[in-house]
Amino acid sequence: MPLQQLQFRPGVNRESTTLANEGGWFESQWVRFRSGYPEKIGGWTLLSPSTYLGVCRSLWNWVSLRGFNLLGVGTDTKFYVEYGSAFFDITPIRSQVTLNNPFATVNTSAIVTVTDANHGAITGDYVTFSGATTVANLNLNNEYVITYVDANTFTITAAANANATVAAGGGAAVVAAYQLNVGTSTGTALVGWGAGLWGGTVAGAQASQLNGAINNSVATVVVDSTTNFPAAGTIIIDSELITYTAKTATDFTGCVRGAKGTTAASHLDNAIVTNATITNGVGFGPWGESFSSSTNNNIRLWSQANFGQDLLFNPRGGALYYWSPGSGSSPNIGTRAEIVDDNADIPTKINEILVADAARIVIAFGCNDYSTAPDPTTLDPLLIRWTAQESYTDWTFTGDGSTTAGFYRLSHGSTIIGAIQTRQEIVVWTDAAIYSMQYVGLPNIWQFTLLADNISIVSPNAMVTASGVVYWMGVDKFYVYSGRVETLPCALRSYIFDDINREEFGQIFSGTNEGYSEAWWFYCPSNSALTSKYVIFNYLDRVWYYGTMPRTAWLDSPLRPYPITAEPAINKLLYQEDGVDDGTTNPPSAIASYIQSADFDIGDGHNYGFVWRMIPDITFDGSTSFNPPQVNMTMRPRQNPGSPYGTAPSPAVTSTQSYGAQPTYNVQEFTEIIYTRIRGRQMSFRVDSTAIGTKWQLGVPRMDVRPDGRR
Repeated sequence: MPLQQLQFRPGVNRESTTLANEGGWFESQWVRFRSGYPEKIGGWTLLSPSTYLGVCRSLWNWVSLRGFNLLGVGTDTKFYVEYGSAFFDITPIRSQVTLNNPFATVNTSAIVTVTDANHGAITGDYVTFSGATTVANLNLNNEYVITYVDANTFTITAAANANATVAAGGGAAVVAAYQLNVGTSTGTALVGWGAGLWGGTVAGAQASQLNGAINNSVATVVVDSTTNFPAAGTIIIDSELITYTAKTATDFTGCVRGAKGTTAASHLDNAIVTNATITNGVGFGPWGESFSSSTNNNIRLWSQANFGQDLLFNPRGGALYYWSPGSGSSPNIGTRAEIVDDNADIPTKINEILVADAARIVIAFGCNDYSTAPDPTTLDPLLIRWTAQESYTDWTFTGDGSTTAGFYRLSHGSTIIGAIQTRQEIVVWTDAAIYSMQYVGLPNIWQFTLLADNISIVSPNAMVTASGVVYWMGVDKFYVYSGRVETLPCALRSYIFDDINREEFGQIFSGTNEGYSEAWWFYCPSNSALTSKYVIFNYLDRVWYYGTMPRTAWLDSPLRPYPITAEPAINKLLYQEDGVDDGTTNPPSAIASYIQSADFDIGDGHNYGFVWRMIPDITFDGSTSFNPPQVNMTMRPRQNPGSPYGTAPSPAVTSTQSYGAQPTYNVQEFTEIIYTRIRGRQMSFRVDSTAIGTKWQLGVPRMDVRPDGRR
């Protein structure tokens, strides 16, 4: 028989069986398609050796008027500005108070109790003390993580053990600066059988302690303080859920013991009492209890935008903050961001902000109403408000045309999920519809058009725009908007949405890789709360491929040489597509990439085939190894679609040249023929590489096959 070409359709398709997808690719890892042919993706290196605290969820790059290349970095615990390969903490100060001898220590213990009746802190918050005198040989003028809170006190862990027991110390002028309350890193809100880890907690839940032991039947639970607990709700003690109908300063009354399928039990004095009330999908619940609200708002998400050279940002559901790099010879990296609170009409609760390029207007998507509204303190999730032109502080709507500040409330859906600025318009998503928001000037300023109803989007960061076209991930399919809203055909739809953690929709994020005409989405697989899988749509070739890569944020900025990503395992930022290896280790590690075809028949499948040699066709351009790079090419045989693959040799295809000194050659020279002995009714073809410094792109290999019997 003549040599048979191994040429497959570009893209990876998992929408049918491996035999039904004959002629295509079926599996991949760290492989992309360029001009229709598969190749290994680029590697990654450290943007900076410095680390940040928390899980990075937001990246924003800009250049100041003085030419400083700055990067806003938002995590679930902090907000940083990266400059000069270092992270500078600009997390806003929530409140600052002066305390009188607030510290209490216990001899030989590093735990320090701090008394502040109005601290407003939650577990995991950060506080910085200054002006304190030494207490029990401890210098406490430093930043600390709050490890436990109740109504009037909280605890921190000092750098050393105290050498004495002190009831109250530190002096009369201890300044406590409380940073913005921390957020959560995952969206999983349930606790109970089948709903998460039994006995788990929601980060930052209000807690107190029992003031005396209780048995398994008392209807009043006495604690140190009920401050910041809901007026009625649910508490958890050990593993028992208890509902209550009212509270006093120290008592939960009208208690129902052993609620929601748990068992009433006795509890010791000082047992921890934690708020377990389900609010907006956050709380505790038993097996089978349903939650109607989305978890998108549970995790700490940030939105960022530039107003000139100043940075505006806000945590989802929080206030608006700004930070200025200043006009000096170096940026103001020692200063913290400040809240925008110049007048009473500035929204204090905002889900997302954006600065419109059309007229430099700041827009809040989902926010509280004006100070004169009936309920100005409650966030309206469908309300859009905007500032006067050229201002981020003037939010006052006059109604007489004297200002461009205004508002509009969307009508479809229950909450605004997100917005993105694209060509000549801003696209806005609710949980049920998509709108176009276009600048029209006075008197209306913005015109809103309903583009489509009965659509979905999984998270505030699940959309990208490329070449004026918007792509996004819905709850069960992908969409595209290029003047009209359409479903985006996806050859991996079942593979993705059948293996996705729906409780972690809020973590899903996307980004573009313009150098390769790609839109990326990262998501949590069904068995994980980590965004460790990705799917890519190549909008130039209109093909899909996928793989595994833990990341939590992505930014493709023209101001940096490569796309920037966040690696959660090491809390560092990376340059993606830099090099060909994993540069997070020293020395770099190889990226083990592979791609495997769907099964194909030998002839019409009625004959067994015998493959005895292959003619490779591959390029190693871009490799960096001083050793000749190589890949393995494998034919994997099996007898029928339901049978396992048989064993097969994996002969190496090796370049005759090293690439350490010169990364590209005009003429490729590599192994001319590889010999193998494979027999099967159907086969698949696989290419993989595991060596450091290897880059490859597959061409059209050929195999020599002959009939080998009939069965």
